[in-house]
Amino acid sequence: MSNTPHVLIAGAGIGGLTAALAMLKVGIDVDIYEQAPQLGEIGAGFQMSANGTRVLSYLGLGEAMEKIAWQPSGKEIRIWNTGQTWKLFDLGAESVERYGFPYLMFHRADLHQLLVDAVRAEKSDAIHLNAFCTGCSQGDTEVTLHLKDNDDISGDVLIGADGAHSNIRQTLFGEEDKSFSGLLAWRGIIDANDLPEGLVRPVGTNWVGPGGHIVHYFVRHGALLNFVGILEKDTWTVESWAARGTTEECLADFEGWHDTVHTMIKNIHIPYKWALMRREPMERWTEGRITLLGDACHAMVPMLAQGAVMAIEDGMVLARCVEKFGANVEAGLKRYEELRLERTARTIRGSNENADRFHNSRLGDPVVAQKYVDTEWQPDKVRERYDWLFTYDATSIEV
Repeated sequence: MSNTPHVLIAGAGIGGLTAALAMLKVGIDVDIYEQAPQLGEIGAGFQMSANGTRVLSYLGLGEAMEKIAWQPSGKEIRIWNTGQTWKLFDLGAESVERYGFPYLMFHRADLHQLLVDAVRAEKSDAIHLNAFCTGCSQGDTEVTLHLKDNDDISGDVLIGADGAHSNIRQTLFGEEDKSFSGLLAWRGIIDANDLPEGLVRPVGTNWVGPGGHIVHYFVRHGALLNFVGILEKDTWTVESWAARGTTEECLADFEGWHDTVHTMIKNIHIPYKWALMRREPMERWTEGRITLLGDACHAMVPMLAQGAVMAIEDGMVLARCVEKFGANVEAGLKRYEELRLERTARTIRGSNENADRFHNSRLGDPVVAQKYVDTEWQPDKVRERYDWLFTYDATSIEV
């Protein structure tokens, strides 16, 4: 092996593509193996705070990102039934002033395509489709990716970026430690033109209530509204982003919520539902020449809006470690793991804590709810929960 390793990545999601782009830009050869027959990110919207936009800006995508994103002026908290509103924090120019980079909202498909194009601009044939990973193996000098109905692929490093149901993780560490959270999530996209004018303010909004909460924000420069509603319900345990529900089911699940919520639900094009799993932080995710990234090693409930952002950070830190350690790939992968273990574990814990905070029983009574929100979303507490996330710089931490 030369001083620059040949890296194999299983999975062409946002984290795997970020890792590939960061490596290709410093001269590391990468091949990505994706099980899908064609590229197209499943899902809807997601939020990217400054710790994520910092990484993609560093990789040369800053201007391109802003062309496909929506930039909110802030975030707010609303009470589930009365609609009473509190400012959570300012964004827009304040995010740039405070953290150096913007807070942006994306449609996943748009950002995914941006990353695909950026990777192919560096290496036109880097992404291999119809490549279903069934497992992996390794020896002293190389690693092998096993593919269904295809020849095995060998390289110097293998990164399992193959999601929450990772076959790479299962090969290395066996069945994962997960349990049903008792939470059902509804998601959908709404054409902004279908909503009454002025119904939704140009901010990211988090409705909180006893046993459930709703998040919504615009994407595609305000053309679409992304809706996610999560509630405590144990009658659906399928962890899939592709399971369809009905408008009637979703309305019934949010019975008693504010009229604005019901108006949004009635205008969702196709409502999807999925069960949320809770996973304990892994104690390690690297074995020799193989490591994991993103949801494959730290999937979390979506209460901090950091799942995809953690994968982006992973990709940047991993690329820097592979570059620094060169031929000593095992040391590079261990260093990456050391740098990421505690931060991602803390994010998992923070996401779990927010689930409890958003669904607190005290939110049922309007008077008590007001005192609860005043206390739980007091500015110092908000900064304590978010500043450590947003100020992190994956492009410059010591590796």
